[in-house]
Amino acid sequence: MLLTTLFSLPTAMALDVNDEGRMLVLYDGTGTRQVNEVAPDGTWRALTETGDTCRNAKFVPGTTQVILEHDNGGNERGQLSLLDLAVPGLPTPSPLVHDDDYIHSLLDANAERVLYTTNRRNGVDFDLIARDLSSGDETVLYDAGGWIFGVTASPDDRWAVLRKATDTPNSMQLLLVETATHAVTELTPYDAHNENAEISWLPDSSGFLVSTDADRDRMALRRYDLAEASWRDVLVDEARDLAGWASPDGEHLLVGAVDDGEVSLILHRLKDAGVVAPLALPAGGCAAMSMTTPSPIWSPDGSFAAITYNSPIVPPTVYRYVPDSGELTEVRHPDAGEVPAELKHPESLRVPSFDGEQVPVFVFRPTGPDLGTTVLHIHGGPEGAAMKIWSPVVSSLAADGHTVVVPNVRGSVGYGKRWYSLDDREQRLDSVKDLAAIHAWLPTIGADPGRAALWGGSYGGYMVLAGLAFQPDLWAAGVDIVGMASLVTFLENTSAYRRAMREREYGYLATDREFLESASPLSRVDDLRAPLFVIHGANDPRVPLSEAEQITDALTERGVPCKLLVYADEGHGLAKLANKLDAYPQALSFLRDHLA
Repeated sequence: MLLTTLFSLPTAMALDVNDEGRMLVLYDGTGTRQVNEVAPDGTWRALTETGDTCRNAKFVPGTTQVILEHDNGGNERGQLSLLDLAVPGLPTPSPLVHDDDYIHSLLDANAERVLYTTNRRNGVDFDLIARDLSSGDETVLYDAGGWIFGVTASPDDRWAVLRKATDTPNSMQLLLVETATHAVTELTPYDAHNENAEISWLPDSSGFLVSTDADRDRMALRRYDLAEASWRDVLVDEARDLAGWASPDGEHLLVGAVDDGEVSLILHRLKDAGVVAPLALPAGGCAAMSMTTPSPIWSPDGSFAAITYNSPIVPPTVYRYVPDSGELTEVRHPDAGEVPAELKHPESLRVPSFDGEQVPVFVFRPTGPDLGTTVLHIHGGPEGAAMKIWSPVVSSLAADGHTVVVPNVRGSVGYGKRWYSLDDREQRLDSVKDLAAIHAWLPTIGADPGRAALWGGSYGGYMVLAGLAFQPDLWAAGVDIVGMASLVTFLENTSAYRRAMREREYGYLATDREFLESASPLSRVDDLRAPLFVIHGANDPRVPLSEAEQITDALTERGVPCKLLVYADEGHGLAKLANKLDAYPQALSFLRDHLA
């Protein structure tokens, strides 16, 4: 079965590079993501075998140590451990920062200290901690509250830039922390409607680059100078989102550009941002700036960059890029398999919606015998995007004979601030109306609207349930993976640290309960009559299992065909190969049966 082949193809993602040119890579050839070391000569060495997913790892410069972040059963409560690579064979992790009740997110390591964020103070707010690797002493660098999404330390370790979630949907405030005094400077207003994303310090620590849509619709590359406390534009493209990563030697700047679900990389000079050359990566995919594609990682001397790339026909793969020569080499595991030749790139089209807006969609034509059926595959978020990335599910649906339509409904990122703001709060159901517009458009691509189903995970799961509940005459079946059945019970029962973050997007329980009820599929469950297949992890910290249980209980009581699969060792989605190979064939069979 093609699905088994595709899910069994290993993926790799670059994590770190040390002074010797060695890489740390997440590799899932054993069925879960584990940390491997890749030597300069291309030799691979497995460093972990935890049985659960490893989340991150960093070299400790000048030592044989690696700091590992890992969780238990998908609960997303990261714990930090030390690995000693001087130990022959598989190193045994030794606890560094462990408290199973709280989250510890690895950010950065140097020879003296490790930086991490944690919510252990009150379970809600995230503090920035510096831990001395020799003494074990910890210093709190920031504890003023809020969810800190990312921290980037300056090369001289005097400063750190924090990205803090604000009360405005899809917005981040930038804070500058002086590590010696712990003084905090607000670099952007808390109440601004700005996304501030990728941060890259200049090699001399005089300032940094940031990808931001402050005062514009698209993400531009801007520079902040510490001495002058001033901002200036570096690169602006009114049609594309941009981000940049400066090389440690001060010579080069890698620039990523998002264009309708694709992310290309172009080499620039750092001193004047002049173009040198585009990178000769395969066409039609993503080299950064997507959830499956981490940012490029420069070697400490700037001689090469580790780049993770993937596309609908290329699994996540690490490349070694040498800027001086332009050489691009795949860092390939000896056991990496071959991708089936029948996989195809999608068409990129636009669908007119109810109010004249144009919804971007990617259309994957059937690669197996055409069943005349359609599946809409809806991304999570909601501040996410469907990108042209590796998706065994989408490719398997196409191989099963379905036309697969992958939309970027309003609220999706990658198409400008105006587009991602069109589903905020009371506009929530306008994104569901986009699904109806796509349904009405299906005949224009030769698809039968009477045999169309919905498939989605997380927020995409909510969209599946909303489509089935609010548009019961349109959809023949649905597959909901870790989706929300009720926005009210979801917000009441999600992890405390997530509630404030989600309320800013959906609405507040204290003031918006009536609207939240009205926008919940569970409030219209008596109208829902399409067969439903539901997958959920028992340890999900984002969308509680109770969301899956209450929708399937309600449908079962009414005699609507439905099935719920619960995995005791999973969280927000399926991470383990064994569970994927159990759940997804059943979901595909379910669609075949109910769309036939």
